[in-house]
Amino acid sequence: MATQAERVTPGISVARLLSVSMCARFLVDTGIQLFNPFLPIIATGLGVDIVTLGRLLGVQNLMGLASPALGVVAERRSYRLVMRLSLLAGALGFLCIGLSRHLALALVGMMLIGLCLAGFIPTLVAYLSARLPYARRARGLGILEYSWALSGIVGMMVVGQIIALYGWRAPFYGLAVGLAGMALLFGALPPVRRSAADAALTSTTGSPALTLRHRVVRFLDLGAGARSAYCAILASTLNFVALMQFNLAYGAWFTDQYTAGPVELGTVALLLGSFDLCASVSVSIFTDRLGKRRSVLLGVAGSLLGYAALPMLNVGFGPAVIAFAVTRGFAEFFIVSIITLLSEQAPKQRAKVMTINVAAMQIGFTIAGFSGPWLYTHYDIAGLSLISFLIMLGAGAIVLMWVREPDAPHQPSTLPS
Repeated sequence: MATQAERVTPGISVARLLSVSMCARFLVDTGIQLFNPFLPIIATGLGVDIVTLGRLLGVQNLMGLASPALGVVAERRSYRLVMRLSLLAGALGFLCIGLSRHLALALVGMMLIGLCLAGFIPTLVAYLSARLPYARRARGLGILEYSWALSGIVGMMVVGQIIALYGWRAPFYGLAVGLAGMALLFGALPPVRRSAADAALTSTTGSPALTLRHRVVRFLDLGAGARSAYCAILASTLNFVALMQFNLAYGAWFTDQYTAGPVELGTVALLLGSFDLCASVSVSIFTDRLGKRRSVLLGVAGSLLGYAALPMLNVGFGPAVIAFAVTRGFAEFFIVSIITLLSEQAPKQRAKVMTINVAAMQIGFTIAGFSGPWLYTHYDIAGLSLISFLIMLGAGAIVLMWVREPDAPHQPSTLPS
């Protein structure tokens, strides 16, 4: 039941809602990305090696398996409740890492950050999807994804400057304060109202006589669009594995083969963020008109060409960086496009779909954490490119054969323009 605060909350414009959402996503995404370029600095500060810190990040990613359960809570109770609790968990997690003098507290921080990622990002997407008509949804969600690119471009630059001036702990304190503030601000957002019939679809309790097996089956039941939804989730996960293998290996690749230092790697991060931004902007401009499924297939085609071309263009630092940036741009275009496609596969269980997708992607991240560095170490870029190409080929085949474009009703937006 809605609280009194929820009942009296006034409407909010699309622009203002997206602005608030982007600010929160920018902080969360900055917290995600800062471990990539600054991994050795943070490891040294914690008194561990990069392998140990990498394992802590693996624990953080595995917390994404809690995402579907958080999705059920969001559907049954409140999207805003889960988003606010997730932001508070993230704030506490970053604070723990900033304060940590021993590995145990850092581990607790990583787990809390993992819960933040598992609950906040998919629930935010579900919340916005519920308030944006399908015909305009790619535009809204594409704009939201600008935050990921901007965190890579602006966020990493700011974090680097803060570390240089105040030490490696300072960004964690800043993120903790920022996320706590956003948790308060999200309490003022308007609620998403759902009928009792829709809420009943997400209930996994039902009769006390239900066995655990029946509860799991009921939880996984996404209705008539289940096959298409699960196939889209599988394709999303495969794309993520193919991309993350390179994301985890490119630092070693450019350092080993082209003696790239911190300045060069910082420039690479800036370029990659720029291509991510181009991909998100393209989705926000073109995907609603082109079609969500066609956009996903365009991302598949571009990624396949990129993975095929990478070994041939690995002849110099410049060509290799550009080739990887273009490939990553198409993979990002795929990610944002398939999020909009997933948002309408089971509209009455939207948060559940999005959180299952996040859990699957976290499993993909864990797989990539083992496979990416290993493939690069043993088979160089040629082997890494081949495996990513084959994985992406499988993702494209799944989309072509089993993922459908939903016939969404052209409902008006619940937000004022």
